[in-house]
Amino acid sequence: MQVPSNHFKSALRNGEMQLGLWSGLSSHVTVELLANAGFDWLLLDTEHSPNELPMVHSQLQAIARGTTHPIVRPVWNDTVNIKRYLDIGVQTLLIPYVQNAEEARQAVAATRYPPLGVRGYAAAARASDFGRIKDYPTACEEQLCVLVQVETPEALANIEAIAAVDGVDGLFIGPGDLAASMGHIGQVGHPDVVAAIDDAIARIRACGKPAGILAGDERLARHWIAAGANFVAVGSDAGILARGAEQLAAKFRNLG
Repeated sequence: MQVPSNHFKSALRNGEMQLGLWSGLSSHVTVELLANAGFDWLLLDTEHSPNELPMVHSQLQAIARGTTHPIVRPVWNDTVNIKRYLDIGVQTLLIPYVQNAEEARQAVAATRYPPLGVRGYAAAARASDFGRIKDYPTACEEQLCVLVQVETPEALANIEAIAAVDGVDGLFIGPGDLAASMGHIGQVGHPDVVAAIDDAIARIRACGKPAGILAGDERLARHWIAAGANFVAVGSDAGILARGAEQLAAKFRNLG
């Protein structure tokens, strides 16, 4: 047996656009439903969702029935937390709130076995198909994808240094926290925020790295795709359910 190929990482390396969706409902049923909806990747969030490791484990099992690639966002850039997600088979991680090159190196080190990093070794974890992939410790690195999230003016100022860290496969702009840290909380579409993101995307791409972003607003999503973002989440499961339910209720509310 071989380590499963990370087709998302390969697509990014080839410069292919990867369309994504945010999943914050913390349900394996939702994930299974979305796994064949047509998205290239699905973000399983644990930072801002009531999502814990056993639940993510079930979501990985559910998404295995589909064609969508799972990306997990840990709650923090924490070595122990990252290790546990790697052991249950996560191949792509989105590490939140990376401010500088040192924090980026810490994130990468958490995904590498010694002597290249500090990941703890488990002989029979799900990632190695319970020990059936004999060369997993030496072969897994090529299939692991480390994405780091830049979401403050300080992080944006350090884009070039972060992008230069060996093992960083892409930089993801967090528009909500960036807007907040710029004094425009809840205003992702503020002209100053949009301009900062446009500049960040251009600088990330100039470094030869993929640029990602979440944009629930269709106009902004199209704007940032045109600006060069090439792994983009264009909505969320919670947003689809909430807005869709509201629209359906509104259609029938006054018929009685």
